[in-house]
Amino acid sequence: MIIYLDQQAVLVRPGISVAAALAVSGNSRTRLSCTGSPRAAFCGMGICQECRMTIDGRRQLACQTLCRDGMQVERSQ
Repeated sequence: MIIYLDQQAVLVRPGISVAAALAVSGNSRTRLSCTGSPRAAFCGMGICQECRMTIDGRRQLACQTLCRDGMQVERSQ
């Protein structure tokens, strides 16, 4: 299955979360903090909110969102 991460096609296994797909891709950054520091999923269960990303046009938690074929995922700058 393919998702699009910042408009680049990424091959992912079915059934994994967006956060897991990022971790496997080698670049787990989800966004930049207000100071410009890279952030990534931390707790893996939606409590910390560090994995907020734009997924199919909506702000969502990457750790709680399962990948779907053709999904558009954008890192926040």
